[in-house]
Amino acid sequence: MAPGGRCDVMLCLVTDRRRLCPGATGFEAARRRLVEQAAWAVESGVDVIQVRERDLEAAQLAAVVGDLVRARHGSGTRVVVNERLDVALACGAQGVHLRHDSVPAAAARAITPPGFLIGRSVHDVAEALEAGPVDYLIAGTVFPTPSKPGASPLLGLDGLAAIVQAVAVPVLAIGGIGAGQLDEVAATGAAGVAGIGLFIEWFDRVETPS
Repeated sequence: MAPGGRCDVMLCLVTDRRRLCPGATGFEAARRRLVEQAAWAVESGVDVIQVRERDLEAAQLAAVVGDLVRARHGSGTRVVVNERLDVALACGAQGVHLRHDSVPAAAARAITPPGFLIGRSVHDVAEALEAGPVDYLIAGTVFPTPSKPGASPLLGLDGLAAIVQAVAVPVLAIGGIGAGQLDEVAATGAAGVAGIGLFIEWFDRVETPS
């Protein structure tokens, strides 16, 4: 069962090896831990794994993405790569996730195969309306979160609802969302949630394979 035992919202695991793998020493140890976590997420029915390891150079990032693509093989989980369209295409990922100020979605769409997911991060209605031909949006920061301490202004539930109402594509909420906030988020009309912290306690409860 996915975090909080909920299956009625879309779930997107955003990777951050520094937070998800705090006990791992070095890149290879963190890489192995991410693969274990991805396998658990796939088995539990997580819809999307967004690889967001922004400090990695291309070869290391490609190694991680390749691992996670193999981990989701045969499942409904899709792997998208934050910002690096080249790595996503080279590694057989199912999509790319763009920053709000990144390349136009239409330009990405023009060089990707049919069915390739394109998502974008947005922070307000104006950015959502300018997102271009995307398959989904991730909107935040909704609540205070350790990932972005001091983030201002916060989107909040009202801001999230306004984005949901303004666009025709699914909107996932991000930022400070735990299992206890899922009902509030669902009430805005959001299709689901994306995050790191939502999964940390869940991963901690899962027994590490021997």
